Amino acid sequence: MAEKEKMTLVIFSGELDKALAAFILATTAASMGMDVTMFFTFWGLNIIKRDKGSIKGQGFMRKILNIMNRGGSSRLKMSQFNMLGLGTWMMKKMMKQKNMPSIDEFIEMAKQMDIKMIPCSTSCGILGLPDDAFRDGIMSQAGAAFFLGQAKESKVTLFI
Repeated sequence: MAEKEKMTLVIFSGELDKALAAFILATTAASMGMDVTMFFTFWGLNIIKRDKGSIKGQGFMRKILNIMNRGGSSRLKMSQFNMLGLGTWMMKKMMKQKNMPSIDEFIEMAKQMDIKMIPCSTSCGILGLPDDAFRDGIMSQAGAAFFLGQAKESKVTLFI
C-alpha cells in the first residue's frame, strides 16, 4: 500500500481570517486523503488555547503577557478591518449565514479527521504554557526538529 501524501502547516498568526484559511486548507487536504499536521507557534497558539482557565505562566513577565494575550478561539480578531471588533462580528455573522463552520467547529472537524494539531515547545517554553493550557485533543508539544521532519516528508508545506 502506498504511503499517504502529507501536508504540513505552520500557523504563526492568531488572527481569525488566517486561522480560517489554515483550517479550510487542512480539512480540505484531509478530505482528499492527505495526512495533515498543523504546527502552532507563537500567536498561532492562541487558536488552540482553552477559552477559559487560569492565567498560565511562571514569573511576573509571563503572567502579564498571558493576561494581555489570553488566547482562545472566541478572542480571535480579524487581521484587517477589525474596527474595534465590528469587523470580526460581521465576519462571524456572514460565516453563520453561509453555514460556514466556526473556528471551534473546524477544530472539532480536524480532530475527527485525525489532523495532528501540535503546539511548538519552544514557543510554549518562552510563553510559559504547559500542555493543559490547550484544548482537549491537542497533541503534546514538539519542537522545530519535529516540524522540519514532517515538512521534509510533505508534498505541501505552508506558513500561515
